[in-house]
Amino acid sequence: QVQLVESGGGLVQPGGSLRLSCAASGFTLDYYAIGWFRQAPGKERELVAAISSGGSTNYADSVKGRFTISRDSAKNTVDLQTNSLEPEDTAVYYCNAKTILRAYWGKGTQVTVAS
Repeated sequence: QVQLVESGGGLVQPGGSLRLSCAASGFTLDYYAIGWFRQAPGKERELVAAISSGGSTNYADSVKGRFTISRDSAKNTVDLQTNSLEPEDTAVYYCNAKTILRAYWGKGTQVTVAS
């Protein structure tokens, strides 16, 4: 069964860190471009970070220098290291895997930044 599952979310204080993980089953993430998106209440879903199948990365301006996206081919995961978290980072974080032929979404993991 083809599936994407996000994990690693939770409640963290401002300035804290979380490591989010996007795990795939039924297909190999190395062949897909991966995007981490987030959606806060009342806002549109936005791209936070992306990594191409070739390893190129890009980040939203709001998270540059704080978030890092990386692949772990052995585990078939793509992780998002989030540091120096701010209340504005509170959202449901989603993983997306896509090629020109297909795309998959996970169900999301909640990140809440609050003191």
